[in-house]
Amino acid sequence: MDAESQDPQRLAAEARDRVRFEEEALALADQVYRVARHMANSREDAEELVQETYSRAFRSWRSFTPGTNLRAWLLRILTNLNIDRGRRQQRAPQMQPLEANDYYLYDRLADDGDGISDEDRVVERLSQDDIVTALSEVPHDFRDVVVLVDIGDFSYAEAAQILDIPVGTVMSRLHRGRRILKGALAESALEEAT
Repeated sequence: MDAESQDPQRLAAEARDRVRFEEEALALADQVYRVARHMANSREDAEELVQETYSRAFRSWRSFTPGTNLRAWLLRILTNLNIDRGRRQQRAPQMQPLEANDYYLYDRLADDGDGISDEDRVVERLSQDDIVTALSEVPHDFRDVVVLVDIGDFSYAEAAQILDIPVGTVMSRLHRGRRILKGALAESALEEAT
């Protein structure tokens, strides 16, 4: 074969590979958006993150290795974009002491003895917006880990790979992120009660 006949075949094969990549990537859009929604402070920010994720993925589609985890690859791009966004905003992390009572919400609700179970009382008082708002109050380093592990159902090792941090850091950030989230949800539940 001469070079002229190979070039159209190579271009056609590359075009097929790109179309296949785009179809597989777009099939994961709902999952990527779900994770982005929990990382971002608003629906608009989440949509912007997803759009930029797909824009970046489509520009660098050749760097994806077929046969590997496309979902993890896309979420890695999403996470990096979210980290960059957080750095641009230069938000100071909200610090809460680690000594805070883990049973704060339980103790406060126990004071309201009315026969309704504590879990039912909390669920009744919290709306989806309260949960999203509470999650947005978690500093992004901790929120990313909480979203990946608790919402995205990734293992510690997968989250560590996506975030490019050690597994121990994932565990530490998850613990602190959950504590911050729990405190924010407790405050929200108590505000609803008053």
